[in-house]
This record gives sequence, structure tokens and C-alpha cells, in this order.
Amino acid sequence: MAPSLIFAALWLLAANVMAMIPSRDNHWQRAYLLIGLGIPLLGWLTYENGPWVGLIALAAGGSVLRWPVVYLVRWLRRMMSR
Repeated sequence: MAPSLIFAALWLLAANVMAMIPSRDNHWQRAYLLIGLGIPLLGWLTYENGPWVGLIALAAGGSVLRWPVVYLVRWLRRMMSR
């Protein structure tokens, strides 16, 4: 098994554990950390395993970090409507 797949699985496990722990800031600090670690990991994963595996990992990460994705889509819509 490729090391990038192992690290991606560990990232998903850590993200789910972090989501279970209560937070006063609605988990935003943890989301920033996960995004900062996830972007290079996604690039590495895509490089080693191909674009289809990268797209699956992107979808998995987007489902875990759904609120940052929702806010990004809203921001992009506001920028396009100007």
C-alpha cells in the first residue's frame, strides 16, 4: 500500500476524532489545521495514485470539512455576482 494512502487514512481518522471533541470555536481552528495538512497530502496522494484516487480523497475531505466548503462556495458566488 502506498504511504500516501496510509497518511490519507490517518488524516481521515484524525479528522473524525477531532470532530467528536467539543470545541468553543465550532471547530474552526481544527479545520484550519486539517486544511493546511490536507492540501499537500492531497497533492501527494494524487501524484502517487492518480487523479481518480485524488478525486475520491477530495470528496472524502470535502465531506469531513463541509462547512468550510459551504462558505467557500458562498464566497465564490458573491464574487461572481459583482
